[in-house]
Amino acid sequence: MQRMTGLLIGATFGAVFVLVNAGPPLSDVVVYLLRLAACLAAASVLAMWFVAARRGRPAEGRRPAEGRRPAMFGRGYLVVVAAEAVLLFGGLRMLAAWGRPEQANVAWVAFVVGVHFVALAPIWRDRSIAVPGALLTLLGAAGLVLASTAAVAWVPFVSGVLPGAVLLIGGVAFGRRALPPAH
Repeated sequence: MQRMTGLLIGATFGAVFVLVNAGPPLSDVVVYLLRLAACLAAASVLAMWFVAARRGRPAEGRRPAEGRRPAMFGRGYLVVVAAEAVLLFGGLRMLAAWGRPEQANVAWVAFVVGVHFVALAPIWRDRSIAVPGALLTLLGAAGLVLASTAAVAWVPFVSGVLPGAVLLIGGVAFGRRALPPAH
């Protein structure tokens, strides 16, 4: 169930990335379709979370298996999230102080969130989150580069919509695999 909760959190942030960053220079139709797809993907992960919760309830008198995996939201997680918050907000202040375009902010967020997933992979003993983490990190870095060019208007798409899609696609794909079998 912890894995499904993590996927739900990722899908929620993925949907927010898409909803907030889908816009010009994309056409209105493309923006609408991206936002619709994001909402549907997030809703499907939420539905899978409920299915997993229902299927995962232990039968009367049966206790869930303990000690299989480390606690998902333990000390290591808290250290990574604390470092993420410092990097995130400190970096945003630095970008503003350096006079970087506002679009660079979403690129920095994607970069830091990606690094946070890469850092969590060994803590959670789950290499599968390193892949979306690496993709978000690369898309964030690409946006930081684009922010210094005439293509600055594309930064929200490259570093906001695409990372959101990565999180949503990962949430749906890994959510389907993580569902416990029906009893």
